[in-house]
Amino acid sequence: MNRLLKVYNTLEKFPLGKGLFSKLVCLNAPYFGTIKPKYQEFRPGYGRITMKKRRGITNHIKSVHAIAMANLCELVGGSTLEITLPADMRWIPSGMDIKYLKIARTDLEATVEIDAAQLTGKQTITLEIPVTDTNGEEVVHASIRMHISPK
Repeated sequence: MNRLLKVYNTLEKFPLGKGLFSKLVCLNAPYFGTIKPKYQEFRPGYGRITMKKRRGITNHIKSVHAIAMANLCELVGGSTLEITLPADMRWIPSGMDIKYLKIARTDLEATVEIDAAQLTGKQTITLEIPVTDTNGEEVVHASIRMHISPK
């Protein structure tokens, strides 16, 4: 089992475990700490992370900043791919297309689903990541290209 997934599975059993796991991820990759993400569901093939709307990630019109939402998309996509890939494979993002569909004025949730059966050999895949507000409306949609290759 992937080391990242082992840590998540151990910590999620405790009342503050998901929050602690989220902070540990941000210690390892500090830039993600700017959005204060919280892992909600995390298993091979599926990831769901939330982000609270707060002053530190808002723009001049008091909505969630576009780059904060892009950051959330990259985190859910990359970390979920990390625990889904076979142990002898690695990944690196090679591009992102992002559509800002609606002004984001609430807390947000990003999800990704990955078909593990397609992750064989050197290739580039595209992860589709919707971000929804607390009303369930999609505010952002990211398509992140990930280059996958053997270690």
